[in-house]
Amino acid sequence: MKKIIAAIIFTLSSSLALAQDDGLKIHISVDLEGIAGAVTDAQLGTGGFEYQRFREFATAEAVAAVEAAFEAGATEVLVADSHGNGQNLLIEKFPENVKVIRSWPRKLGMMQGIEEGGFDGAIYIGYHSSTNYMSGVRAHTKSSASLTGLKLNGVVAGESYFNAAIAGEYGVPIIMISGDEAAVTEAQDGIGDIEGAIVKWAYSFHSGKSLHPEASKRLIAEKVKAAIGRIEDFKPLKLEGPITMDMSFKNYRVSEMLDYLPQFERIDSHTIRYVGPNMIDISTVATFITGYSLELSP
Repeated sequence: MKKIIAAIIFTLSSSLALAQDDGLKIHISVDLEGIAGAVTDAQLGTGGFEYQRFREFATAEAVAAVEAAFEAGATEVLVADSHGNGQNLLIEKFPENVKVIRSWPRKLGMMQGIEEGGFDGAIYIGYHSSTNYMSGVRAHTKSSASLTGLKLNGVVAGESYFNAAIAGEYGVPIIMISGDEAAVTEAQDGIGDIEGAIVKWAYSFHSGKSLHPEASKRLIAEKVKAAIGRIEDFKPLKLEGPITMDMSFKNYRVSEMLDYLPQFERIDSHTIRYVGPNMIDISTVATFITGYSLELSP
């Protein structure tokens, strides 16, 4: 009997220890188009005269989200630098216990790291609306230079929806987004009642009204805490396979040449269709299409 009781106590103690070790794990994907004040390539491209300043602003918004997550109970945070060359965030500005994913290529794109498992929620910072959306500062999907549309199972899929579907493949819900009004509205319409920090309002593709950077940080922190405070309310966006991806290009030759391959179908002059078993496969194919070039080196 004593051995049985001892075994039960040991089992209960082990379970309690495991429960205590199970902390709150948050993934944060950071873009730049949705950062307060960002409106043109002058802030968003490495050659822009304001790029260095806006790296600082983007980092500050990301740090505000990270610190708020920890204050709300997170025990682990992973940040994915997901704009342009993937080398925008000033990593020394983050708390020392944060890990940052940088540069490309990576199969899961802006959501790389989510495959590690154990995440309780994912957050978008600095996001923008899709190329299919009628408004929004710098509205585009994956490539403003190359794509004119992207759909998953017939549904318009901007980056917020596409990335939510990737996270959903791993059972992770999107819980919060920051960006302009169009980005927040589109994400909430497509994903659900997630928390939204609106840091600017679009007048046009290259113009908008913005919060002060300090005000944007406070708002982001507030919304992150609100999201984590009701994290049980959010559900993953899980697309059941097979998943159909329709990708439309500005130039017809891309769809023409992809149609040479048996796994692609050219459904109109500028659009190819690909059917994959799940979002990991879809993301990998989309990453290849938008990132491959014969000129890549080394």
